[in-house]
Amino acid sequence: MARRLLIASALLAATLNAWAGEARSVADDPALEARMMAIATELRCLVCQNQTVADSHAGLAVDLRQQIREQLAAGKTDEQVRSFMTDRYGDFVLYKPPLNARTALLWGGPALLSLGALLGLGWLLRRRARLPDEAFDPETPDEGQSELPRS
Repeated sequence: MARRLLIASALLAATLNAWAGEARSVADDPALEARMMAIATELRCLVCQNQTVADSHAGLAVDLRQQIREQLAAGKTDEQVRSFMTDRYGDFVLYKPPLNARTALLWGGPALLSLGALLGLGWLLRRRARLPDEAFDPETPDEGQSELPRS
């Protein structure tokens, strides 16, 4: 009996999930909703970190979208909303942070790491080139294995 009840509830949950559709816009004004989505695509989800606030389904992203809606409905400009978000969460919340003293390492970090790797590789290759031939193992069979006779 319990097994049948469990199967029936699983089927019901799957059926309801299949009927679920796209969530309706919360804003009554489509223009306001479009502005909110435009701003939300420029902001990084602080939970997911590689999704925009517009794309994320995390609870914080939903709250941030609602905050954007409320601020736009209160008459704030898009720039004022972005400024509020960066004042509150820092430049990290921007999906494309500006180049300044605080974000210089973020922008230049990959180039510095690549340059360091190339310099390290060059140093290693030059060091190995100076070693005598005896420093390298000759090609011999592994221990315990005899060499096959050559024909």
